[in-house]
Amino acid sequence: MPLPYFEVDVPIHRTGQPGLSGVHVFTGRADSQSAAVRIAHEVYDATRAAAAAGLEIPHGRPDGWGACGYRPGWELDWPAATASRWNNPYSWTRADDGDFEL
Repeated sequence: MPLPYFEVDVPIHRTGQPGLSGVHVFTGRADSQSAAVRIAHEVYDATRAAAAAGLEIPHGRPDGWGACGYRPGWELDWPAATASRWNNPYSWTRADDGDFEL
């Protein structure tokens, strides 16, 4: 059975511009919440290193984790990152409560 998909939400803020903040979202397969945060951090570190070296952003690892881009000047607050099972908002079967209207 494949590993479940997780969503990792990492608070971000813009350096040099106080007040600009948000959340960066990573998704992919993992066996636990802590593994999901660790993998998301690995993906971010690889993306940041590639961007600094002028290389292509690494996409699509076999476990589903990857990055589509990198924005310099935004700092991620990894200690505040949260992870939970990902629920497709367009799915007929949702893992959160199973309740839906037709």
